[in-house]
Amino acid sequence: MPRKHSPSLQEQVRQRASYLCEYCHTNERWQYVRFTIDHLVPISEGGTDALNNLALACFHCNRRKSNQQAVFDEMTNETAAIFNPRLHEWAEHFIWSSDGLTILPLTATGRVTIERLNLNRERIRYIRAADAEVRRHPPPKDPIQE
Repeated sequence: MPRKHSPSLQEQVRQRASYLCEYCHTNERWQYVRFTIDHLVPISEGGTDALNNLALACFHCNRRKSNQQAVFDEMTNETAAIFNPRLHEWAEHFIWSSDGLTILPLTATGRVTIERLNLNRERIRYIRAADAEVRRHPPPKDPIQE
């Protein structure tokens, strides 16, 4: 069962994230469903409901991340951390393709996050293309504040 956070805490998370999913950078303002509040370190692993352990996540990214914090990277044959927006800078692990529709990895963390969360799924690429047509995508550089 999802945890219920106060409206004030939810709004703090949303504002800090500039209303973007902190993983795929989809803008919540143009979606039909409000995004979820993700625990970066799951409660089951000792995480808390503190602001610094919360991230704004679209339903798909939140569901795909689940309680994972790291996954096996087949390229390096080692475990790599899933992107954590409180510990990592998005621009250090990802870049946009030249057309702005695909997130490309710069690091093992970027690679495993793209794969695990399926950050370039077909539907999100259509959303990005539609948003690009009305100049809502890609988001400004480093839009998410720490």
